Amino acid sequence: MRKPASKKRSTAASLAAGDDESARGRLLSAATRLFCKNGINATGIDAIINEAGTAKTTLYKLFGSKTNLVHAVLETEGKQWREWFIGAMEAGGGDPQTKLARMFPALKDWFGEERFYGCPFINAVGEHDKDQKQFRAIAMRHKKVVLAHLEKLAAEMGAAEPDVLAHQLALLIDGAIVAAMVSRNPGVADTAALAAGSLFGPSKVKKPKREAPVQLMAV
Repeated sequence: MRKPASKKRSTAASLAAGDDESARGRLLSAATRLFCKNGINATGIDAIINEAGTAKTTLYKLFGSKTNLVHAVLETEGKQWREWFIGAMEAGGGDPQTKLARMFPALKDWFGEERFYGCPFINAVGEHDKDQKQFRAIAMRHKKVVLAHLEKLAAEMGAAEPDVLAHQLALLIDGAIVAAMVSRNPGVADTAALAAGSLFGPSKVKKPKREAPVQLMAV
């Protein structure tokens, strides 16, 4: 017996949706790696579709443009990073100061990964026209979520000015990320941890083994 046409269309639509979702995932994964490693401007559409194993028409069908793909990469990467970073602080429970102190060992692990290429938001803003607002807006949305969690923990810890402490810690985080990207030395996270200890008390910050200072600039 012949199946109803509507059912056939429904099955075909489901298969097409599944194909699109698979292609979208491959394109995002390829673009993320290439943008982070080589830079957004240096990465062309052809390099992305070759790595993803898709057609150029598929990329434009799913994202519309390279700019939209960049936005999707930043949004996806930001969400995944925030979930990892906040999860690393919260894992194991403990008091707020203990949770804040966990950020730097987590960053050190990240800095030691082979595919650590720095912060995609810092990189995106850094390589584009500084008057361009689109990437800055995405970066600021990402930062606000991280700052909000830091401020929440700072308030629970009893900090006199939780927002100020949150921004101080965020500066240490950003500074450590940039220093690690330039130096390729995960140990900069230990230095950031020591600096943080002076902000919210050293009692909960495990003093790292002393290493030779990282030289970032020629003298």
